[in-house]
Amino acid sequence: MKEITIKDSTLSQAASEGMDAFVQVFADAVNEAIGGQLTAESMSELNGHQMTLLAYMILREEVMDGGFIQLIHNGYGEFFFKNPFAKAMRLWGLDDLAKLMNKVRKSYVKNHEEIEKDVTDEEFMSLFEQHPEYDEHDDCFVENEEAWTEAVAHYIDENIDSFAKIVE
Repeated sequence: MKEITIKDSTLSQAASEGMDAFVQVFADAVNEAIGGQLTAESMSELNGHQMTLLAYMILREEVMDGGFIQLIHNGYGEFFFKNPFAKAMRLWGLDDLAKLMNKVRKSYVKNHEEIEKDVTDEEFMSLFEQHPEYDEHDDCFVENEEAWTEAVAHYIDENIDSFAKIVE
């Protein structure tokens, strides 16, 4: 396992800026430790908490930018829906996010092959019209993202040693 360290002063500054900054400091430290490359090899160097944090950040970025269709199209479907991410969210106290991920998984299983195909920009945009079942899931994520990120921040704060070593 990689030892991930965060300076106390950096953490204090981030905490004073809010939940997003607090979570981002940990995500940045984990990313830096693995050279910014999420691969099978780098994942093996992280513990479950660190890997789940990176997964949450990927989920948040992809869905806030282009919804679950973008997340799946960009190749993250298997990562989220064939791994225990929803279970991890439940263990972190994010039951509603876990429920949402399980709902999205049902749609993913039905149509991921079509969404994952290499397509033109125009064909990609048409996926949103062809798969309106994701609209409700996207809306749910966007409406709850702030609360979920706050819950992730609280989980990190209560389990800091599982994420990084805080140094002077």
